[in-house]
This record gives sequence, C-alpha cells and structure tokens, in this order.
Amino acid sequence: MTTLLLIRHGENEFTATGRLAGRLPGVHLNERGRRQAVALAGVLGNAPIQAIYSSPLERALESAAPLAAVLGLEVQIEAGLIEVEIGNWTGRPLKALRKLKAWKTLQETPSRFGFPGGESYLEMQARSVAAVESIAEKHPEGLVACFSHGDIIRVLAAYFLNVPLDSFQRLNIDTTSITQVNLGKDGRVFVPYVNQVLNFAWPVKKEEKSAPQRRRGRGAAQRE
Repeated sequence: MTTLLLIRHGENEFTATGRLAGRLPGVHLNERGRRQAVALAGVLGNAPIQAIYSSPLERALESAAPLAAVLGLEVQIEAGLIEVEIGNWTGRPLKALRKLKAWKTLQETPSRFGFPGGESYLEMQARSVAAVESIAEKHPEGLVACFSHGDIIRVLAAYFLNVPLDSFQRLNIDTTSITQVNLGKDGRVFVPYVNQVLNFAWPVKKEEKSAPQRRRGRGAAQRE
C-alpha cells in the first residue's frame, strides 16, 4: 500500500486572526508557523519518505521546506492540493461571514454549497481526491508527504473514511497536523490517524477584561 501523510501548513496571520486567505498570494508562515514546520521536520526527519508534494501556495511550500531540507528531497508542486477557491470570500473575517445566510448552507449541507465566484465543495473534493490517488499511483508501496490546507485534508479524510460530504465539518484539522491514509492497488483503504498533532495543548483564550471586584460579604470573609 502507499502511505500518504496529509499535512496541513503551519500557522499564518490569517489562521491566527480568523480570516480566510483562500488563494491569496503572499500569505507566509508567521513565527509560530515557522517553529511548527521545524518541529515537524524533527518528527518526520527519520521517516523513509520517498517524495514530498505540496500545494503551490507559499504557506504550504514554506511548511514543507524544513522537512525537504532534512531529507534531501525536492518539494514537488501538485496543483490538486491547492486551497479551495473561495472567490468573493477571500480575505474576509469569519466573524462577518458567519452572519450570512450562505453560512448555514456551508455548515449544514456543504454538498450544495459553492463559494460565490469560486469552487463548490463537490468540485474541490473531486480534484483533491484525483490528485492524491495520482500521487499514490506514482509511489506504490511508498511513504509520501503531501502538504495542503485544512478544508482539503478534511474532505479527503471524509472521502477515504466513507463519511458523507455533508458531515465533513465534524472533522478538525489543526495546523501542521498529520492525517495518514493508506491506499492499496486493489482499492483497499486504511485511515489509521486523523489530525495527529505534534503537541496537545488546550487553546488559551485571550485574556478577558477583568471584571470589577465584588464587595466581599461576611460569608466570603469567613470562608477564606
């Protein structure tokens, strides 16, 4: 079987601030994202990876670069791994998009959703599945790393897990997480890992403004 490691790119300022980058050029890893990419290379540096493929967008290529350097491999660009084309939603904050009527369709029945001026999820899933299946055919019995984007990996995981596209939103893919998919020539599929993160830490929310101190009553004083 071919073993595919589907790896999401590292953090950038769009993921950090809740905006959709889409296919905007010039979106680079931030400092945390660069550290994530180096840490990933440390984890996978001894793996017998035969080839590295990447989305053509900078944030994916930059995430692949440290691993490629450690392994002495060239990063091969695979257009089918590129981020979904989000059209008119490019660069917009999620906070604003959640107020749109279309957001409900996206969340509940994504199989019926198409980004205005962009791709539909059906189109995106079809081309990304075709891309990874083509990669698997080139590397029978091999181990291959594929650097891509959150939604791309989510719809791929859903497809290979035989999960309906309308339920793909239940899957989460963190930055620089690894999702492993094994594809056999005979059509066998095995998905041993989804969203395997290098380190688990409960996300810390931004510090809320401290509420004014309440006047302490006698009961509170007694308990302390």
